[in-house]
Amino acid sequence: MLLRALAATGIMGLTMGAAQATGISEAGGLLETVGDLNPNSWKLLSDSGLKIGGWINGGVTYNANGNSMATTQGFNGGGATFGDRADMLQLNQLYVYLQRAVATEGDDWSFGGRFDFNYGTDSIFTQTYGIPTINVTTGNVNPTRGNWDLNIMRGQYYGIALPQAYLESYIPIGNGLNVKLGHFYTPIGYEVVTAPDNFFYTHAYSMQWEPFTHTGALFSYTFDPNWSALGGVITNSGTGGFDGGFNGQWGNWDGIAGLTLSSDDKNTSLYGSGTYGGTSSTPGSGTWSFFSLVLKHNFLDNLHFVLQHDHGFANNVCSVNGSNGRAACNIPVATSQNPQWYSINSELFYDLMEGLGAGMRVEWFRDNDGFRVSAPARVAAGWNPSTGSPGGMYNYVGANYTNSGLLSASYYEVTLGLNWKPLKWLTVRPNARFDWVSSSNLAVGYSPLGYNSSGAPQTTQFLFSTDAIIMF
Repeated sequence: MLLRALAATGIMGLTMGAAQATGISEAGGLLETVGDLNPNSWKLLSDSGLKIGGWINGGVTYNANGNSMATTQGFNGGGATFGDRADMLQLNQLYVYLQRAVATEGDDWSFGGRFDFNYGTDSIFTQTYGIPTINVTTGNVNPTRGNWDLNIMRGQYYGIALPQAYLESYIPIGNGLNVKLGHFYTPIGYEVVTAPDNFFYTHAYSMQWEPFTHTGALFSYTFDPNWSALGGVITNSGTGGFDGGFNGQWGNWDGIAGLTLSSDDKNTSLYGSGTYGGTSSTPGSGTWSFFSLVLKHNFLDNLHFVLQHDHGFANNVCSVNGSNGRAACNIPVATSQNPQWYSINSELFYDLMEGLGAGMRVEWFRDNDGFRVSAPARVAAGWNPSTGSPGGMYNYVGANYTNSGLLSASYYEVTLGLNWKPLKWLTVRPNARFDWVSSSNLAVGYSPLGYNSSGAPQTTQFLFSTDAIIMF
């Protein structure tokens, strides 16, 4: 009411323009339905080329294993990642962004940028935790993990993340060069953080153990309709450029690159990308490298296939026993000095009708040396150096999780789901998921799928979940 009154008196005349409200059934987002109350219609934003957008994403998961999962910590096992709580409603993403898009072609320079904010249970996974609590080269506790968004709000379940804050430009060189400078989402892999851009509510293991964000400079260029490439430098990370912030390990610069080949009819594409860098800014430290291959193919106009392979390497890192001159980790981190992890993930989607699709995902993820999957993802992200005890750690998630890694294991999952858009601004995503784990030392290691009533490790898990995304 106040905004309407100000507009009527002309006080906001310099910042608001006349805007017609769109019917709720035709609107792409709820802001389009409120007319002059839509900030994107205000002259201050429209004349600057700025746009405000976002969404609300929340869901609920039922674990058919009941109390056999790790309920004392309140986390699902498996690789569901974002939907990691059972039998409780989660507000995953209250997401808002401010963006000035740049041109994608033409003869003129173009400048813009983007800033993203998220509040919800997904935030802990998208913060700048790229400097790990344990230095994987020395085994010692890092004195700081950076403070870009790790310290804004810390809670067991809910937090704040600032996953993007970058400047962007289009440079009219050749076919046009795009440059991002700052903090941005990774271009690696297939599934992404932003809820509206994924078919399923739960995520693949592959996505969970890929980078989520980077900090640095990223250049992208399209050579012709078939070939495009990207490359750049990233920093502020102790894990080869993964999830770096804006402070810490500035001397540790890493590389990122990618190449895409598309068919003439755009029905098939192959995308390869990866990172390479150090695990510490100290000379002679270990290296961390990662690559991902994504093949997409449309068998029919309404039948879409994705095949993905990821492979990660952490070389010359600390081992459990400190063998071959490397430091022994003061908590178990790896059973090998050169651990690897890799996966094969396939996804198939069928468009049943406009606004309704069915999908299936089948995946194998191998943590060859027990290095990558050491605890539920939320627990692992919650470890921080203790200011009151130099060299010590505490977990602000509060989980009393005593079983740690060293589990050389294969993880498998099959997910079936629907993606239903009854309105352009509303998406509902029910899915059913079956996980199982295979390991020769499951009984003595970390049990990723929890324990049964007798305390024995679970090897399988059924999850039934659904969520909704409301665009605004």
